[in-house]
Amino acid sequence: MRSKVEEVMQVIRPAVQADGGDIVLFDVNEETGIVIVELRGSCLDCPKSETDLKLGVERILKARIAGINEVVALT
Repeated sequence: MRSKVEEVMQVIRPAVQADGGDIVLFDVNEETGIVIVELRGSCLDCPKSETDLKLGVERILKARIAGINEVVALT
């Protein structure tokens, strides 16, 4: 599952980087379906980063990979 998540993250990252941020895969828990990412750059201070994470990244990962239940950011 991790390799599939990494592939999809490579598709998502350029859009995040275009806004001055970055998103890096930290961990994938295959038992719970939880993906943990680290937000960097302008994403750290952006008030919309949580919304983008849920409505963007999480939605895309769930649509493309069976078993993904949630995407959370390191705090």
